[in-house]
Amino acid sequence: TTIAAAYAFAGFATDATHVSSSGTALAKTGIANAFANAANLASIAAGAALATTPAGNGTVPQAEINTLANILAVCVNTSSSCSSLLATATTDGTATGTMATDTATAAINIAHHPGANTAALYGMATANPSFAPGLSTQPNDFVVAIQLSGGGLVRPSAVAIDSLGNAWVTNSWVGYTPGIGSSVSELSTSGAALSPSGGYDVGGNMESPLFVAIDPSGNVWVMNGDGGYGGVTELSNSGSILRNLNWQPVNPPLGCIEGDPSGMAIDGSGNVWIVSGYFTSNQCVVKVSSTGSLLFQAYGYTGGGLNEPTGLAIDGSGNAWAANYGSWFSEFSSTGAALSGTYGYTNASLGSFSGIAIDASGSAWAAVLSQNSLVKISNAGSYLSGTNGYTGGGLCAPYRTAIDGAGNVWIADEGQCTYPNPEFDGSVSEFSNAGIPISGTNGYMGASFGSFPGALSDPSSIAVDGSGDVWTTSQGLSTIFLTEFIGVATPVITPIAAGLPATPTADGSSKLGTRP
Repeated sequence: TTIAAAYAFAGFATDATHVSSSGTALAKTGIANAFANAANLASIAAGAALATTPAGNGTVPQAEINTLANILAVCVNTSSSCSSLLATATTDGTATGTMATDTATAAINIAHHPGANTAALYGMATANPSFAPGLSTQPNDFVVAIQLSGGGLVRPSAVAIDSLGNAWVTNSWVGYTPGIGSSVSELSTSGAALSPSGGYDVGGNMESPLFVAIDPSGNVWVMNGDGGYGGVTELSNSGSILRNLNWQPVNPPLGCIEGDPSGMAIDGSGNVWIVSGYFTSNQCVVKVSSTGSLLFQAYGYTGGGLNEPTGLAIDGSGNAWAANYGSWFSEFSSTGAALSGTYGYTNASLGSFSGIAIDASGSAWAAVLSQNSLVKISNAGSYLSGTNGYTGGGLCAPYRTAIDGAGNVWIADEGQCTYPNPEFDGSVSEFSNAGIPISGTNGYMGASFGSFPGALSDPSSIAVDGSGDVWTTSQGLSTIFLTEFIGVATPVITPIAAGLPATPTADGSSKLGTRP
């Protein structure tokens, strides 16, 4: 139970006697959800690690939690080793950090730095174990991850978090499971399925929903990923359809989005932005009001170097940023004017940008898929990450990015380069806002589930919630799950659009990537 509490509350805890939030409504929601998550890891009454979440649809890393408990138990079973634990579980995970003074603080410090000193800590767990079953081999890290299913999850592709901390997930790739898919699933912050067994229906115009975003009112917008079928669906926060927008010449047309949509974002006013053209010559950005009105001319906004876009994000100025599969970013004003010149903001040394996120300063971040790196560009269009981008931290086929409440950048790595099947293994990487890798050489993987080296299989999307949990979708050949890494990040304002100002800022700054 100490481990369960330490991990669940890690985003709010400084040490064993200081667990707090800012007191805002969102922060109170986040800390309440964290309390609920503790009960997903261990039975508070029985004092035992769980194998399955109380809702019954989550697999808990019981052996890893028992191993962590055995690490703390050295202060009871072998008191001579207690000083080693307290000296190893420091405030920053290094020998120069402040050592823990009690086992609860040691547990919190391990939760804050789950990739640090893994070998030394695992050695303590095996010395005189009290809790079983434990891990039989040393893990890559001590991230605690729950694998979730149910609620209609089928080959989940994208995830977004609402203000309650609930996760909304698109289900796609229907060809793999005939008759199932074309839906959205909702799971509570504790992983309980809130949507029915078939998910929420998104209407007959959806063939393969790939993108999801939540507006400031809490409504959920879903974008089809197949250029030949359907368009955009808006759902209420209870999962009912509010409107369908087709890109066919009815209801109304969405112009150039008959190409291949590749990203969606929502601005501070609730307007929906969509970028298209990853696989086609139809390169454009369109804007739709929160009531479904088209806010663009003819066939969308073009120019700005837009070419094979792979993601879209909005800054504090209300401007839309697209990462392109080439080596550049495109920027459009809130009225659709191209701000990034004819060829975009370029970096000739890099290529294959994938995914994009904006931080509080208005800087844009993107993964560099083909070069296993991370790139950062200022709101003025200057590259801040050097010639080759930031590297390390386990980056391997990085695909999507998210920003937590400390401004740290989280990346879903579709590969795991040190293992024999990188196509279907995966990890999560973490970098500071200065581009310093925080995760280790292999990233964060968590304990092994089934045949995978860690908790992930081919992660394709990533999001951070108001409790500091990190959510990823998995699309490995045999997977239908959502992974929740408990308490590993700093809590952040959700949904993403809630971090954008009502009055646009001149420099693109906002509350994106800040604590609630």
